[in-house]
Amino acid sequence: MYVIGTAGHVDHGKSMLVRALTGMDPDRLDEEHEREMSIDLGFAWFTLPSGRETSIVDVPGHEDFIKNMLAGVGGIDVALLVVAADESVMPQTREHLAILDLLGVSQGVVALTKIDLVEDPEWLELVREDVRGELQGTALSDVAIIPVSSVTKKGIPELAAELDRLLENADPPRDIGKPRLSIDRAFTISGFGTIVTGTLLDGRLRVDDEVEIVPGELFARVRGLQTHKVDIEEALPGTRVAVNLSGVSAEALSRGQVLAYPGWLDSTTLLDAYLRLLPNAPWSLEHDDIADFYSGAARVQCHVRLLNSDLLSPGEEGWVQFRLSEPVAVLRGDRHIVRSPSPSLTLGGGRVLLTQPDRRYRRFQPDRLQQFEALYEGDPQDMLFYLLRQETVCRVAELFRRSRLPKETAAEGLSRLLASGRALDLAAEQAGAESVSSENLLMTRERWEDLLDRLEDMLTHYHERFPLRLGMPREEVKSRLHLGEAAFDGFLRRAVEEQKVETTPTTVRLPDHRVVLSPQQEQEVEEVLAAFEEQPFTPPSLNQVEDALGPELLQYLIDRGELIKVSDSVAFHAEAYAEMRECLIAYLQEHESVAVAEVRDMFDSSRRYALGFLESMDRAGITKRLGDVRILRA
Repeated sequence: MYVIGTAGHVDHGKSMLVRALTGMDPDRLDEEHEREMSIDLGFAWFTLPSGRETSIVDVPGHEDFIKNMLAGVGGIDVALLVVAADESVMPQTREHLAILDLLGVSQGVVALTKIDLVEDPEWLELVREDVRGELQGTALSDVAIIPVSSVTKKGIPELAAELDRLLENADPPRDIGKPRLSIDRAFTISGFGTIVTGTLLDGRLRVDDEVEIVPGELFARVRGLQTHKVDIEEALPGTRVAVNLSGVSAEALSRGQVLAYPGWLDSTTLLDAYLRLLPNAPWSLEHDDIADFYSGAARVQCHVRLLNSDLLSPGEEGWVQFRLSEPVAVLRGDRHIVRSPSPSLTLGGGRVLLTQPDRRYRRFQPDRLQQFEALYEGDPQDMLFYLLRQETVCRVAELFRRSRLPKETAAEGLSRLLASGRALDLAAEQAGAESVSSENLLMTRERWEDLLDRLEDMLTHYHERFPLRLGMPREEVKSRLHLGEAAFDGFLRRAVEEQKVETTPTTVRLPDHRVVLSPQQEQEVEEVLAAFEEQPFTPPSLNQVEDALGPELLQYLIDRGELIKVSDSVAFHAEAYAEMRECLIAYLQEHESVAVAEVRDMFDSSRRYALGFLESMDRAGITKRLGDVRILRA
C-alpha cells in the first residue's frame, strides 16, 4: 500500500479535490469547517482503477500551518501538487514544491483545479506553462499536469489513472524488519484507550507487539491495528496505520515521537547532516544560527554549526552539525527541513548523515569532511568504514542497521571492506573472510593498531615494574583497554595470532618477556616446593610462603601453575591438587554427596584445607553445593 500527499497554496482546492477523488471529507476539525480552510492534517483513502487501495494525506496550505504540512509529507510516495487554474502559482505553491524537492519526492502529478471557473482556454494554457516553469530544476520537473474540476468531476478519472500509473511503477516500500512510525496524531477513544496514527516505515507491525516510544522511553503493547478503519492483525510498511496502545496514555505522547521495537532506536540532540539552502532562500545562514529543524513529524529548535564554511548562501550546500534543543529519533538517511523561526520561512533541507556523533567536532577538519562525503555519496564500503569508526567495536547487525543499506548491499560492502584490510572481523581467523555472522564484532584497522600500541606500552611498563611475574593479569588488561568480554577475547586472539603477545589462562605478556630467577631465589623456591611435597594435603599457609619468598616470588609460583591457590590462605602443589581432584570425583561417582568433614578425613587434613579445596571445586564447576554437602555436577 502507498501514500499520496497533497501540496499547494491555501484555498486552491486540495480538500475539495480529495473529496472528489475519495468521497471523504479530510477536514476533521470543526474550526476547519467554520473557516473553510485546512488547519491540520487530514486523511482519506480510496481504490484506484486497478483495484489498488491507497491513502491520502491532505495538508494545510496556509503559511501559518506549514509546520503541520511538514508533519504529513515525510512518508509519502507520490505528491499531488494542487494549483488553482484561476490563480496559478502562488507563494505557498513554491514553498510546498521546494519542500517536496528537499524531501526527495520524485513521483508526482499536478492537478490544475477549478477549471470550471476558467472560461478562456488560452489562460488555462498560460497557467500550465507557468506551472511547468516552476517545476523545472526540481525532482518533479517532468510530471504530468492534469486539469480537473472537483465540482463537475471533469478530469478526475484521468487524475486517478495517472496516480494509479505512478504507484504501479513506484518502488515497493522498504522492509528491513525494523518498523517505526512517526506519530502525527495521538488521542483517546472511549472504550479503546490510546490511539496513535502515522505512516509505517521500514518493517511490519503486529498486534501484541511490544513497542517503545522514542524519545521518552515509554513502553507499550500493540492492542489493535487499523488501516482505513478496518481491523488488521499486521500492518505493512508504507501503510497509514492507526495503532491502539495499552500501557501508555495519550497525554504522555506528542507529535514527532516515534513508535518502534524496544531498544533499537535511539534519540539524539546532536546529529551530522548535509544541508542545501534553497536558491530563493530569504537570507544566508551563518555559523551557529538558530533555526527550526523538521524530520518526520518532529519539529525542534536547533543551532546550525557550519563545519566547512563560515557562511552558507542561498543555493549553496555544506556539511553541518545540528545541536537540537530537544531529542529526536531519526536514522541515517532521513530527510530534514530547516526553516527560519521568525519570520517562518523555509530555508533549505537535506539528509541526516550520523545520528550519534561521538562529539562536537572542531570545524574545517579534512578527515571529517571526507567522512561526510563518503556517507553522503553512499559507497557501501566507505559508508560502513566511517560508521564503524564511530565505535571501538561494533556488531555486524548493528553496523548494518545504522547504514540502512539493503542487507545484500551491506554484506557486499563489508566483504570489500574486510578484504581491503581497513577493518577487522575479531571472530575470524584472518581479515577478509568472505562472510561473517551478524553477531561478529568488527573493528577498524586503525583502532586495532591504536589498541595494540596501548597494550604493548602497558605490558612493557608492567614487565619493568614486576619482572618476576609471568604477565599482566588478564582481567586488568581488559579493564584498562575498556573492552567488553567478547571484544577483548577477539582482540586478544588476533594479537596472539599475529604474535604480538603471548597468553596463559590468566595472564598476558610480551613475546620476549622471560622470568629469570637469581641462584638465591631458585634455592628459596626449591625449599618452599619441597615443603609442599612433604605435606601435600596440609601444606604451609600462603602467609608463611609470602614470609619466606616475598609476594613477587609467591605470585610467580601461582602464575606458573606450580601452586594452586584455593582461598586467601590456602594453596596446594599442582600435583597434590590434581590428585585430590581425581579422588573427589571418584568418591562422588560412588556416593551421592560429600561433606566437608568427609573430605577432611579423606586427606587427613583440617577443615580449613578441605573447605578451601571444595570451594575451588565449586568455582571450577566440578561440584555443586547443596546445603552442607556437595554433589557432582553433570
